[in-house]
Amino acid sequence: MKKQREIVVSALGQRPMMDKPFPDERSVTRMIEFWRGNLAAVLPDHPDLIVVYEDCDNYPLYTTEESLAYYECRGERVRDFFAEEARANHCYIAYCAYRSAGDGSWRNCMELIGRNGECAGTYNKNYPVPEETLLGRLRAGREAHVLETDFGKVAMVICFDLNFVELLEKYREQQPDLILFSSVYHGGLMQKVWASRCDAYFIGAVCDDECSVVNPLGETVALSSNYFSHVTAALNLDYQVLHLDGNRKKLEAAKLRYGRDITVFDPGHLGRVLLTSRHPERSSAEIAAEFDMELWRDYYRRSREHRRAPGVMEEGTPGME
Repeated sequence: MKKQREIVVSALGQRPMMDKPFPDERSVTRMIEFWRGNLAAVLPDHPDLIVVYEDCDNYPLYTTEESLAYYECRGERVRDFFAEEARANHCYIAYCAYRSAGDGSWRNCMELIGRNGECAGTYNKNYPVPEETLLGRLRAGREAHVLETDFGKVAMVICFDLNFVELLEKYREQQPDLILFSSVYHGGLMQKVWASRCDAYFIGAVCDDECSVVNPLGETVALSSNYFSHVTAALNLDYQVLHLDGNRKKLEAAKLRYGRDITVFDPGHLGRVLLTSRHPERSSAEIAAEFDMELWRDYYRRSREHRRAPGVMEEGTPGME
Protein backbone atom coordinates (compact mmCIF):
# COMPACT_ATOMS: atom_id res chain seq x y z
CA MET A 1 0.00 0.00 0.00
CA LYS A 2 1.50 3.35 -1.04
CA LYS A 3 1.72 6.37 1.24
CA GLN A 4 -1.36 8.56 0.87
CA ARG A 5 -0.55 12.18 0.02
CA GLU A 6 -3.98 13.77 -0.24
CA ILE A 7 -4.21 16.73 2.12
CA VAL A 8 -6.46 19.70 2.84
CA VAL A 9 -4.89 23.16 3.07
CA SER A 10 -6.32 26.51 4.23
CA ALA A 11 -5.06 30.08 3.98
CA LEU A 12 -6.41 32.97 6.05
CA GLY A 13 -6.38 36.66 5.07
CA GLN A 14 -8.98 38.32 7.32
CA ARG A 15 -8.33 42.06 7.63
CA PRO A 16 -6.78 42.76 11.04
CA MET A 17 -8.43 44.91 13.64
CA MET A 18 -8.13 48.55 12.59
CA ASP A 19 -7.80 50.28 15.93
CA LYS A 20 -5.04 51.11 18.40
CA PRO A 21 -5.58 49.49 21.78
CA PHE A 22 -3.03 50.31 24.41
CA PRO A 23 -0.24 47.68 24.04
CA ASP A 24 -0.94 45.72 27.20
CA GLU A 25 -2.31 42.35 28.31
CA ARG A 26 -5.79 43.14 27.04
CA SER A 27 -4.51 43.83 23.52
CA VAL A 28 -2.81 40.42 23.46
CA THR A 29 -5.91 38.62 24.73
CA ARG A 30 -8.03 40.40 22.15
CA MET A 31 -5.66 39.36 19.35
CA ILE A 32 -5.85 35.73 20.44
CA GLU A 33 -9.64 35.85 20.35
CA PHE A 34 -9.50 37.45 16.89
CA TRP A 35 -7.50 34.48 15.60
CA ARG A 36 -9.66 31.96 17.43
CA GLY A 37 -12.60 33.29 15.42
CA ASN A 38 -10.64 33.17 12.16
CA LEU A 39 -9.55 29.58 12.67
CA ALA A 40 -13.16 28.59 13.39
CA ALA A 41 -14.01 29.37 9.76
CA VAL A 42 -11.74 26.62 8.38
CA LEU A 43 -11.44 24.02 11.14
CA PRO A 44 -14.69 22.20 10.16
CA ASP A 45 -12.85 21.09 6.98
CA HIS A 46 -10.16 19.43 9.15
CA PRO A 47 -7.23 20.97 7.28
CA ASP A 48 -3.83 19.33 7.46
CA LEU A 49 -2.15 22.71 7.03
CA ILE A 50 -3.22 26.28 7.83
CA VAL A 51 -1.22 29.31 6.64
CA VAL A 52 -1.74 32.80 8.11
CA TYR A 53 -0.46 36.09 6.74
CA GLU A 54 2.66 38.08 7.57
CA ASP A 55 2.88 39.94 10.92
CA CYS A 56 -0.45 38.30 11.69
CA ASP A 57 -0.71 39.28 15.36
CA ASN A 58 -0.03 43.01 15.19
CA TYR A 59 -2.37 46.00 15.07
CA PRO A 60 -1.75 47.77 11.72
CA LEU A 61 -2.35 51.29 13.05
CA TYR A 62 0.43 51.02 15.62
CA THR A 63 3.53 53.12 15.08
CA THR A 64 6.81 51.21 15.06
CA GLU A 65 7.41 52.20 18.68
CA GLU A 66 3.94 50.99 19.67
CA SER A 67 4.44 47.73 17.77
CA LEU A 68 7.70 47.06 19.59
CA ALA A 69 6.02 47.72 22.95
CA TYR A 70 3.19 45.38 21.96
CA TYR A 71 5.61 42.64 20.80
CA GLU A 72 7.41 42.83 24.14
CA CYS A 73 4.11 42.42 25.97
CA ARG A 74 2.91 39.69 23.60
CA GLY A 75 6.04 37.55 23.92
CA GLU A 76 5.26 34.06 22.64
CA ARG A 77 1.66 33.88 23.83
CA VAL A 78 0.04 34.16 20.40
CA ARG A 79 2.49 31.60 19.07
CA ASP A 80 1.58 29.32 21.97
CA PHE A 81 -2.11 29.77 21.16
CA PHE A 82 -1.48 28.59 17.59
CA ALA A 83 0.52 25.66 18.96
CA GLU A 84 -2.42 24.63 21.15
CA GLU A 85 -4.75 24.83 18.15
CA ALA A 86 -2.35 22.78 16.01
CA ARG A 87 -2.17 20.08 18.67
CA ALA A 88 -5.92 20.06 19.36
CA ASN A 89 -6.78 19.84 15.65
CA HIS A 90 -3.89 17.61 14.59
CA CYS A 91 -2.71 20.00 11.88
CA TYR A 92 0.27 22.08 10.86
CA ILE A 93 0.02 25.86 11.24
CA ALA A 94 2.39 28.31 9.53
CA TYR A 95 2.57 31.24 11.96
CA CYS A 96 4.24 34.45 10.75
CA ALA A 97 5.20 37.28 13.12
CA TYR A 98 7.94 39.65 14.20
CA ARG A 99 9.86 37.79 16.90
CA SER A 100 12.77 38.60 19.16
CA ALA A 101 16.08 36.84 18.48
CA GLY A 102 17.00 37.24 22.15
CA ASP A 103 19.98 39.53 21.50
CA GLY A 104 18.11 42.78 21.03
CA SER A 105 17.49 42.17 17.33
CA TRP A 106 14.30 40.97 15.64
CA ARG A 107 13.32 38.71 12.74
CA ASN A 108 10.31 38.60 10.43
CA CYS A 109 9.79 34.91 11.06
CA MET A 110 7.55 32.12 9.81
CA GLU A 111 7.37 29.09 12.08
CA LEU A 112 5.85 25.84 10.92
CA ILE A 113 4.15 24.38 13.98
CA GLY A 114 3.66 20.62 13.78
CA ARG A 115 0.61 18.50 14.48
CA ASN A 116 1.95 17.90 17.99
CA GLY A 117 2.25 21.62 18.72
CA GLU A 118 6.04 21.55 18.51
CA CYS A 119 8.20 23.60 16.16
CA ALA A 120 8.78 21.77 12.87
CA GLY A 121 11.10 24.50 11.57
CA THR A 122 11.46 28.23 11.02
CA TYR A 123 12.30 30.62 8.21
CA ASN A 124 13.45 34.22 8.65
CA LYS A 125 12.54 36.60 5.84
CA ASN A 126 15.63 36.84 3.64
CA TYR A 127 14.72 40.05 1.82
CA PRO A 128 12.97 42.62 4.04
CA VAL A 129 12.20 45.93 2.36
CA PRO A 130 14.61 48.73 3.31
CA GLU A 131 11.91 50.49 5.36
CA GLU A 132 11.27 47.32 7.39
CA THR A 133 13.81 48.13 10.06
CA LEU A 134 11.92 48.25 13.35
CA LEU A 135 14.07 51.26 14.26
CA GLY A 136 17.19 49.50 13.03
CA ARG A 137 16.60 46.31 15.01
CA LEU A 138 15.38 43.95 12.26
CA ARG A 139 17.89 41.58 10.65
CA ALA A 140 17.51 39.75 7.35
CA GLY A 141 17.61 35.96 7.43
CA ARG A 142 20.36 33.95 5.75
CA GLU A 143 18.97 30.42 5.46
CA ALA A 144 16.28 28.95 3.21
CA HIS A 145 15.83 25.21 3.66
CA VAL A 146 12.82 23.05 2.86
CA LEU A 147 11.22 21.29 5.81
CA GLU A 148 10.16 17.66 5.87
CA THR A 149 6.57 17.00 6.94
CA ASP A 150 4.45 13.86 7.02
CA PHE A 151 2.95 14.80 3.63
CA GLY A 152 5.96 16.22 1.78
CA LYS A 153 8.61 18.92 1.57
CA VAL A 154 7.69 22.53 2.40
CA ALA A 155 9.38 25.82 1.45
CA MET A 156 8.51 29.09 3.22
CA VAL A 157 8.52 32.61 1.74
CA ILE A 158 7.49 35.98 3.22
CA CYS A 159 6.16 38.97 1.26
CA PHE A 160 8.94 40.86 -0.60
CA ASP A 161 10.98 37.63 -0.85
CA LEU A 162 8.83 36.71 -3.84
CA ASN A 163 10.74 39.18 -6.04
CA PHE A 164 14.18 37.58 -5.68
CA VAL A 165 15.16 34.97 -8.24
CA GLU A 166 18.17 33.84 -6.21
CA LEU A 167 15.87 32.70 -3.41
CA LEU A 168 13.54 31.06 -5.93
CA GLU A 169 16.43 29.11 -7.45
CA LYS A 170 17.71 28.06 -4.03
CA TYR A 171 14.33 26.53 -3.26
CA ARG A 172 13.90 25.06 -6.76
CA GLU A 173 17.05 22.98 -6.30
CA GLN A 174 15.53 21.46 -3.13
CA GLN A 175 12.36 20.34 -4.98
CA PRO A 176 9.62 21.31 -2.51
CA ASP A 177 6.08 19.93 -2.82
CA LEU A 178 4.50 23.06 -1.29
CA ILE A 179 5.50 26.71 -1.09
CA LEU A 180 3.95 28.55 1.86
CA PHE A 181 3.63 32.29 1.24
CA SER A 182 2.72 34.64 4.10
CA SER A 183 2.35 38.28 3.13
CA VAL A 184 0.74 41.70 3.11
CA TYR A 185 1.66 41.89 -0.60
CA HIS A 186 -0.07 39.70 -3.17
CA GLY A 187 2.74 39.17 -5.64
CA GLY A 188 0.53 38.87 -8.72
CA LEU A 189 2.10 36.78 -11.47
CA MET A 190 5.06 35.95 -9.22
CA GLN A 191 2.87 33.42 -7.41
CA LYS A 192 2.48 31.50 -10.67
CA VAL A 193 6.17 31.90 -11.52
CA TRP A 194 7.25 30.37 -8.21
CA ALA A 195 4.79 27.47 -8.47
CA SER A 196 5.76 26.69 -12.06
CA ARG A 197 9.50 27.09 -11.55
CA CYS A 198 9.55 24.86 -8.45
CA ASP A 199 7.01 22.28 -9.76
CA ALA A 200 5.23 22.86 -6.45
CA TYR A 201 1.83 23.87 -5.08
CA PHE A 202 1.79 27.47 -3.87
CA ILE A 203 -0.35 28.39 -0.85
CA GLY A 204 -0.72 32.15 -0.46
CA ALA A 205 -2.07 33.76 2.73
CA VAL A 206 -2.33 37.48 1.96
CA CYS A 207 -3.64 40.10 4.37
CA ASP A 208 -6.82 41.77 3.14
CA ASP A 209 -6.38 40.44 -0.41
CA GLU A 210 -6.90 37.21 -2.33
CA CYS A 211 -5.65 34.07 -0.65
CA SER A 212 -4.78 31.51 -3.29
CA VAL A 213 -3.79 27.98 -4.15
CA VAL A 214 -1.76 27.59 -7.36
CA ASN A 215 -0.83 24.21 -8.85
CA PRO A 216 2.65 23.18 -10.07
CA LEU A 217 1.81 24.30 -13.63
CA GLY A 218 1.00 27.84 -12.48
CA GLU A 219 -2.78 27.39 -12.67
CA THR A 220 -4.88 28.88 -9.87
CA VAL A 221 -7.08 26.15 -8.40
CA ALA A 222 -8.69 27.99 -5.45
CA LEU A 223 -9.20 31.59 -4.33
CA SER A 224 -10.76 33.51 -1.47
CA SER A 225 -13.35 36.09 -2.49
CA ASN A 226 -14.77 39.49 -1.61
CA TYR A 227 -17.24 37.63 0.63
CA PHE A 228 -14.89 35.18 2.36
CA SER A 229 -11.32 36.00 3.36
CA HIS A 230 -10.19 32.39 3.63
CA VAL A 231 -9.69 29.58 1.13
CA THR A 232 -9.58 25.82 1.59
CA ALA A 233 -8.59 23.24 -1.02
CA ALA A 234 -7.98 19.49 -1.20
CA LEU A 235 -4.66 18.64 -2.87
CA ASN A 236 -3.15 15.41 -4.06
CA LEU A 237 0.60 15.68 -3.68
CA ASP A 238 1.20 12.39 -5.50
CA TYR A 239 2.04 14.08 -8.80
CA GLN A 240 4.70 14.41 -11.48
CA VAL A 241 5.27 17.27 -13.92
CA LEU A 242 5.95 16.03 -17.46
CA HIS A 243 6.65 17.70 -20.77
CA LEU A 244 4.64 16.30 -23.66
CA ASP A 245 7.73 15.73 -25.83
CA GLY A 246 8.35 11.99 -25.89
CA ASN A 247 5.59 11.31 -23.36
CA ARG A 248 2.32 11.55 -25.31
CA LYS A 249 2.03 7.86 -26.24
CA LYS A 250 3.27 6.84 -22.80
CA LEU A 251 0.59 8.93 -21.10
CA GLU A 252 -2.06 7.40 -23.35
CA ALA A 253 -0.85 3.89 -22.46
CA ALA A 254 -0.84 4.72 -18.74
CA LYS A 255 -4.37 6.08 -18.96
CA LEU A 256 -5.55 2.91 -20.70
CA ARG A 257 -4.02 0.78 -17.97
CA TYR A 258 -4.98 2.80 -14.89
CA GLY A 259 -8.14 4.61 -16.02
CA ARG A 260 -9.68 6.90 -13.43
CA ASP A 261 -6.96 6.07 -10.89
CA ILE A 262 -4.76 8.63 -12.64
CA THR A 263 -5.44 12.07 -14.05
CA VAL A 264 -3.49 14.01 -16.67
CA PHE A 265 -4.13 17.74 -16.35
CA ASP A 266 -3.19 19.89 -19.35
CA PRO A 267 -3.49 23.69 -18.88
CA GLY A 268 -2.81 24.29 -22.56
CA HIS A 269 -0.17 26.45 -24.26
CA LEU A 270 2.58 25.21 -21.91
CA GLY A 271 3.60 21.80 -23.24
CA ARG A 272 3.62 20.50 -19.67
CA VAL A 273 1.05 18.33 -17.90
CA LEU A 274 0.42 17.18 -14.35
CA LEU A 275 0.21 13.42 -13.84
CA THR A 276 -1.57 12.60 -10.58
CA SER A 277 -2.21 9.19 -9.05
CA ARG A 278 -5.02 8.04 -6.78
CA HIS A 279 -4.21 4.40 -7.32
CA PRO A 280 -4.21 2.56 -3.98
CA GLU A 281 -0.91 0.82 -4.70
CA ARG A 282 0.89 2.69 -7.49
CA SER A 283 2.34 6.16 -6.97
CA SER A 284 2.72 8.68 -9.77
CA ALA A 285 6.51 8.21 -9.59
CA GLU A 286 6.11 4.44 -10.00
CA ILE A 287 3.73 4.87 -12.93
CA ALA A 288 6.07 7.36 -14.62
CA ALA A 289 8.94 4.91 -14.19
CA GLU A 290 6.82 1.98 -15.41
CA PHE A 291 6.20 3.74 -18.73
CA ASP A 292 9.68 5.28 -18.92
CA MET A 293 8.31 8.82 -18.83
CA GLU A 294 10.84 11.64 -18.67
CA LEU A 295 10.07 14.20 -15.98
CA TRP A 296 10.00 17.87 -16.93
CA ARG A 297 12.97 18.75 -14.72
CA ASP A 298 15.05 16.02 -16.38
CA TYR A 299 14.00 17.09 -19.87
CA TYR A 300 14.86 20.70 -19.01
CA ARG A 301 18.29 19.69 -17.73
CA ARG A 302 18.92 17.47 -20.77
CA SER A 303 17.97 20.32 -23.10
CA ARG A 304 20.42 22.68 -21.42
CA GLU A 305 23.21 20.10 -21.57
CA HIS A 306 22.47 19.32 -25.23
CA ARG A 307 22.90 22.99 -26.15
CA ARG A 308 26.48 22.82 -24.90
CA ALA A 309 27.32 19.59 -26.71
CA PRO A 310 30.00 19.74 -29.46
CA GLY A 311 28.62 20.94 -32.76
CA VAL A 312 25.29 22.17 -31.39
CA MET A 313 26.00 25.81 -30.51
CA GLU A 314 27.09 28.25 -33.18
CA GLU A 315 30.72 29.25 -33.08
CA GLY A 316 32.27 32.67 -32.80
CA THR A 317 29.20 34.51 -31.55
CA PRO A 318 29.04 35.70 -27.94
CA GLY A 319 25.90 34.53 -26.21
CA MET A 320 24.44 32.96 -23.13
CA GLU A 321 26.71 30.19 -21.83
